[in-house]
Amino acid sequence: MSQIDKAAVQKQFQRHDRDTGSSEVQIAVLTKKIELLTAHLKLNKNDKSSRYGLIRMVNKRRRLLNYLKREDEAAYQKLIKELGLRR
Repeated sequence: MSQIDKAAVQKQFQRHDRDTGSSEVQIAVLTKKIELLTAHLKLNKNDKSSRYGLIRMVNKRRRLLNYLKREDEAAYQKLIKELGLRR
């Protein structure tokens, strides 16, 4: 998270002013981390440990998205539209 501004991402997707752990915030932060790591892996194709970390992050984001869809369909639709995810 050193190269992305986690606070800015949280501020954009939080439900209230002190929200740092809602599903929307977690998904948004993971999405930014995934984008950063994907760019790194395009340059460093043999970085196997980072690839493993990327797979774990994608799986965690998928589980969070499934939870959000199950609990609040409207918030889920809004979030995937804002993040540009295809699901």
